[in-house]
Amino acid sequence: MGMAAADDQFHVLAVDDSLIDRKLIERLLKTSSFQVTTVDSGSKALEFLGWHGSERNMFNETSISPKNHQEVEVNLVITDYCMPGMTGYDLLKKIKESAFLRDIPVVIMSSENVPSRITRCLEEGAEEFFLKPMKLADVNKLRPHMMRTKFKNENGKPEKEEKEENEEIITIGEADSDMEQLQTAQSLQQKNIDNDDDNSNKRKSMDEGLSPDRTRPRYSDLTVMSN
Repeated sequence: MGMAAADDQFHVLAVDDSLIDRKLIERLLKTSSFQVTTVDSGSKALEFLGWHGSERNMFNETSISPKNHQEVEVNLVITDYCMPGMTGYDLLKKIKESAFLRDIPVVIMSSENVPSRITRCLEEGAEEFFLKPMKLADVNKLRPHMMRTKFKNENGKPEKEEKEENEEIITIGEADSDMEQLQTAQSLQQKNIDNDDDNSNKRKSMDEGLSPDRTRPRYSDLTVMSN
């Protein structure tokens, strides 16, 4: 396992059973100012990542323990496809099956241009599939994948949490709307009651103004004069 000069931004784990290919990949990645860790097998890559297999109920799920998680953050894994023991495809599957590792971008390399192999890796979650020998132009394609993942981890929220927050905001908004409608209805109802009271008072005043005692002239105090 070799460690290149540290770079604070991105760290790449390179996996290849060929020493020559590992040295080439390391040199290209260092040229682009990446921190590089190289290992010669998929099992060593998983060990570095802190992965361990565990059976849960009947599903035989695989994950890693947070306590065993690597101290050095890995921003991308680039692996050869054809390796003894564990292939690059097997390594890809185990990383994507892990709840703690699945967000790490994985890139596959191979000296064989087999369309079905390329399609299978991309469908399993690989970001890129490069043909060997790896070139500097290929390395330049890695940074956007790491940038996207880094931005997501720093600023994004889990989809479920974000969905719950949005639903809560919608619920609060609906509750406020219902309260406003209720207050408006109560205000209109009170206004109608006040109008009914005003109309009643007006009718009462009119009735009192037209009562016989007030409209009929009184002659009891008048003296009748005769010639």
